Amino acid sequence: MAENKIFAGPRIRRIRNSLGLTQTAMAEALGISPSYLNLIERNQRPLTVQLILKLSETYEVDAGDLQGGRGEVFNELKAMFSDPLLAGELPGEQELAEITDAAPNVSAGVLKLYRAYREQQTRLSDLSALLAREGHATAIAGTRLPIDEVHEVFETRPNFFAEIETAAEAFHGALGVTTGDDLSAALKGWLRREREISVRVLPVATMPNWRRRFDRHSGRLFLSERLSHADRQREIAMEVARYALSEVIEAEGKTFSFSSNEAQRLARFELMRYAAHSLVMPYGLFHQAAQRLAYDVDILASRFQVSFEQAANRLTTLQRSGAPGLPFFMLEVDNAGNRFRRGGARGFPVQRFGGECPKLPIHAAFAQPGQVIVEAAEMPDGTAFLLVARTLEGLRAGFEDRPRRTAILIGCDLQLKDETIYGRHLVAAGRAHSTPIGPSCRLCERQGCLARAEPPLTRPLGLDEMATGLSAFDFQ
Repeated sequence: MAENKIFAGPRIRRIRNSLGLTQTAMAEALGISPSYLNLIERNQRPLTVQLILKLSETYEVDAGDLQGGRGEVFNELKAMFSDPLLAGELPGEQELAEITDAAPNVSAGVLKLYRAYREQQTRLSDLSALLAREGHATAIAGTRLPIDEVHEVFETRPNFFAEIETAAEAFHGALGVTTGDDLSAALKGWLRREREISVRVLPVATMPNWRRRFDRHSGRLFLSERLSHADRQREIAMEVARYALSEVIEAEGKTFSFSSNEAQRLARFELMRYAAHSLVMPYGLFHQAAQRLAYDVDILASRFQVSFEQAANRLTTLQRSGAPGLPFFMLEVDNAGNRFRRGGARGFPVQRFGGECPKLPIHAAFAQPGQVIVEAAEMPDGTAFLLVARTLEGLRAGFEDRPRRTAILIGCDLQLKDETIYGRHLVAAGRAHSTPIGPSCRLCERQGCLARAEPPLTRPLGLDEMATGLSAFDFQ
């Protein structure tokens, strides 16, 4: 096995300078020539095992420090240069490694400045949200990744595309399938007849890194066996939409003004996902079923052979003029609290709801996997919501895998509770109490909150040596 070469010139130079030695003096102590030491310090020669041992013995240097490695500072610098503000500045990682080795204190200082910059960006964002809640529009915006730009657009507009819905219903009707039929088989048949595309499910070993892959040369759509039946059906429907609904998808995509081609591509993918849901759950059929079943997501998922997540997502799109459903909004997070996506029938209600309160039932759902949790929740301004949360299964995992697990929350105004199976359950169970929540800890001024994770921006901290409140972030 080839031995990895160790280049540690800057570290050797720091050791020599800290000891006040010249290159000649250090070279003599190590038993090498000054010119060879000079080449080592300029990273033109690697350290040998014998030289590492000699350095450890002579100067009590830890051999592990000499071997170095890309540690925490390097990883933080790498994350810093992945910021859209700095993306493209470095051609590769070698320059970062050299900076980390040659100037560790400077690297640490740069990271401190970047952390301060990110903190200020977060505070500006929070203040912008606070001003927006009070009716003051702001133009505060930082540099964003394409995916963040796409999410912002889709999350702040009605989650409804009329032309796609109309085209999807017409296509579904032409297939001639009815509720209960095998829609996947009908979609596969269409791909085979119209596009000469066949669908195959492949084992994990064959597709270790993909959920789907289309081979243009052989005309085959490969799907991973990790996908559930509902997820396979959605992938097939997306492939059908790519051909059958391409014109309306392109037309909808042109209505957006994104700043990059990457953002345009991601938006097209979101529209294809929307079109797939419209194909699998046609608006008219789904809307009628939702009303008759009082918006019972589990029964809707079973009737249309889709997942809980797909049926819940579809509820947020029911807003056709003349045939609207309830104005549901949706939030999906993982068990670390990272937001996966959010949306709603009339745009996600950021100003009224927020969705970042740790007391939301979506976080409690991870302790009760597979169970539907129903709660009423009230904001500080008195606005109340009916909230329904449940964990999602996600991709099938092998024994050694640890996949990302998520939970989904759908909600609507509490005044509409009697129209849903979930609100009727709350009334029947006598659970009239609403959980007090807030938009986010930084924007919430509820006193004595046991779940508070950060102090509010709008109040000074009130820490007192003589009296301590329930929260670690007491404020005046």
